[in-house]
Parts: sequence; structure tokens; C-alpha cells
Amino acid sequence: MSSPADAHTRYNQLRSTIGGVTVEGQAHSLSAWFVLALRLVIGIAFLYSGVEKVLGGFSAGGYLGNVAATNGNPLEGLFLWMSQTPWFVEFVNVAVPWGEVAIGLGIIVGLLTRLAAFFGAFMMLLFYFGNWDMAHGPINSDFMYMLVFLSVAAFGAGRILGLDQYVEQYEIDGQPLIERYPRLGLLLG
Repeated sequence: MSSPADAHTRYNQLRSTIGGVTVEGQAHSLSAWFVLALRLVIGIAFLYSGVEKVLGGFSAGGYLGNVAATNGNPLEGLFLWMSQTPWFVEFVNVAVPWGEVAIGLGIIVGLLTRLAAFFGAFMMLLFYFGNWDMAHGPINSDFMYMLVFLSVAAFGAGRILGLDQYVEQYEIDGQPLIERYPRLGLLLG
């Protein structure tokens, strides 16, 4: 039979207040393994997708010009502008494949994890609107990937077998980097 002390070592307390509303709960200690798995899976998926685009060639012009106009997208005008703006198409042709590679690598090794997860979530939000389709409801794989990136950021997944844990503890004049510069917590973790 387990004692209350055993329960304390098996669970981690979660508590957050936003807008005067507090939610709280307990996460099992095995949750760390699932957070690590989320980080690695989304990192590998993005790295693979980016490498595939880099090696196979990538052109965003047709996608930007056609997909949004054919599916009732609320951002149809924005996507049309993107497709008709040559410098923006060229920017996307570089930013998407290399961004996916950089995000994937950062997430996999757990370095600048929150920054990488933010940009991953942002890309998935754009893909969500680009692939807009309400035939099966508002939740699709792009939306779910966005939530995975946000979860990786929220849980500080880069501190679980990642490089962020070492970067944060790097000492400058005897003080850990994260204590000296607490705002780095927005990028690391």
C-alpha cells in the first residue's frame, strides 16, 4: 500500500491562473517521458518535412495562390496577396523549408526550445488557414500539430534531456544564466 509521501513523489503539481481563473491538477511523474516523446516526435516530423523540401525543391507560389481560394478560407485575400507578391513568395520559398529544418533541429536537441516551438506553432497556424477545410469540423492535423508545439513550449520540454537545461545553468560570475537573465526563459526551456 502506498503512503501519501509516495504519492507526492509520483505526482507533480500543476497550477496556473489566467484572467482570475485558476486551474490546477497533478501530473504523474511518467509525464516527463511523454513530454519528451512529444518533443522528439514533432521535432523529427518537422526536420523530415524540411529536409524533404530542401532536397526536393520547394515552391510556394501555386499553393499560396490556389489553395485558399478554393476552400472558403477566411484569409483568402491575404493568401492571394502573398501569392501575387514576388518578394514574399521568394521569402516563403526559403523560410518554409529552412525554417522547418531549424525548428526540427532545435526541438530535437532541446535548444532554444520555446523559441523553436513558437515558430513551429506559428507555421502550423498559417498551414491551418492555408489548408482550411471545415468538412470534418474545425480541428485538423495542422491544428493538432500547433497544439503539440504549444505543449512542448508550455512544459519546458527542452529541460528534459535537452540542451536548454545546460544553457540555463551556465554560470556567469557564479550566477546561472537563467537567474541573471530571467527573460531568457521565454526562449529556453
